Amino acid sequence: MGFFGLTTSADEKRKEEVRTGARAPDRTERKQCWDARDGFYRCLDRNNVVDSLSGDGKKIADKQCATEHKAFENNCASAWVTYFKRYRVAEHKKRATLERLEKEGANRVSVQGAGDLLVSKKE
Repeated sequence: MGFFGLTTSADEKRKEEVRTGARAPDRTERKQCWDARDGFYRCLDRNNVVDSLSGDGKKIADKQCATEHKAFENNCASAWVTYFKRYRVAEHKKRATLERLEKEGANRVSVQGAGDLLVSKKE
């Protein structure tokens, strides 16, 4: 940001537009976002935090992963930050449920949708 917020560079303006969702990120910006997300996830993993949105997980993440979190928020659209945090929790719950079901003796079933059907050609 420039002098008292009155002037900004084109790069800073674009970055702010991406963060707020006013502009879609390009390929380079998406990669920067994903790299920042991965760095934040690594920090959460080191600190055994699954949910960085609430409770003790948020407190630990705010304290132990502040640098990574700031990079994550600076390099991603705010909607993406929220999405990735929620996705992490959902994936953890899904894995835990699958592990529990396998321990209980459940069988894995392959599910095919209508788009997965094989059509044989008549000759």
